[in-house]
Amino acid sequence: MKPTTRKLTHSALMLALALLLSMIKFYHFPNGGSITAASMAPIIIISLMYDTRWALFTSFAYSLLQMLEGFYPPPVQSFGMFVALILLDYVVAFGILGLAGPVARRFQKKPLGAAVGSIVVVFCRFFCSFLSGIIVWGSYAPEGTPVWIYSLTVNGPIMIGEMITTSVVVALLVKFIDFQKLAGKSSAAA
Repeated sequence: MKPTTRKLTHSALMLALALLLSMIKFYHFPNGGSITAASMAPIIIISLMYDTRWALFTSFAYSLLQMLEGFYPPPVQSFGMFVALILLDYVVAFGILGLAGPVARRFQKKPLGAAVGSIVVVFCRFFCSFLSGIIVWGSYAPEGTPVWIYSLTVNGPIMIGEMITTSVVVALLVKFIDFQKLAGKSSAAA
């Protein structure tokens, strides 16, 4: 199989799996958001298998799929707020998942690197959601509650749950599966 065909096939399969896993919710929070069945793990696996540019392309595609699957815009006051919503809740938030590979490759032990890479990118996704909660969704904060506390209490539990499930699943998969071999690379070259 040609390398490009292999990459496209793996990415398409992982995008489909990620979308499917995002529909399996362990817990759905009252204010929106949920802890899923490690739905970001397939995109992080692509980041571990392939170069950063390809991983970012795949994670960007995932951000678009997430937007198509469940886009719920709040009543924003301006076009700039609408753009901020799209960027912070989708494009940047899910697009950042493609950077798990460069973080993971800094570690000699692959499962540890995969777990740390997962934690870093999920934390970055949390930060995007936290900023969105302040900038876009802040009007939903209860009266008297600082907007940043509202955003932290809404987004924090969701992302902590996602961080735990994703990092554990990715680390276990990396421990038992040689993704470099699946990508058509020798383990020594990776």
